[in-house]
Amino acid sequence: MKDAVKDFKTFILRGNVIDLAVGVAIGAAFGAVVTSFTKNLLLPIVAIPGSKADFAQYDFTIRSSVFRYGQFINDILSFVLVAAALFFFVIRPINILMARRKTEPDVMSTTRDCPYCLSSIPIAASRCAFCTADVGAAS
Repeated sequence: MKDAVKDFKTFILRGNVIDLAVGVAIGAAFGAVVTSFTKNLLLPIVAIPGSKADFAQYDFTIRSSVFRYGQFINDILSFVLVAAALFFFVIRPINILMARRKTEPDVMSTTRDCPYCLSSIPIAASRCAFCTADVGAAS
């Protein structure tokens, strides 16, 4: 029993378990911020032409089964707005920053593709090791 408790303690205190816990907590908090941004700032923009951006009251009934297509439209609209907000306000700016910070020079490839079997072969090879075709010297 003592070994099991010791092993459990080691497992819990591993770096990747704690990193995962922190990531989940930050993700939940960030999700709340993105949802609030979408609900409170983007959905009212959609409602500008009409009176309200809520389609939840739209439904139809067939044999006492209620189909709430309005709520489905709300969910799709919310998903698209959340995805757009994440892309334009998080992903795109981070990609731009990462491209600016890239300082390593582009590394030239040391291989080329065989024109016959498309296997990766060294640039200096004159014969493909996979299909044994004569590929000639690299130019």
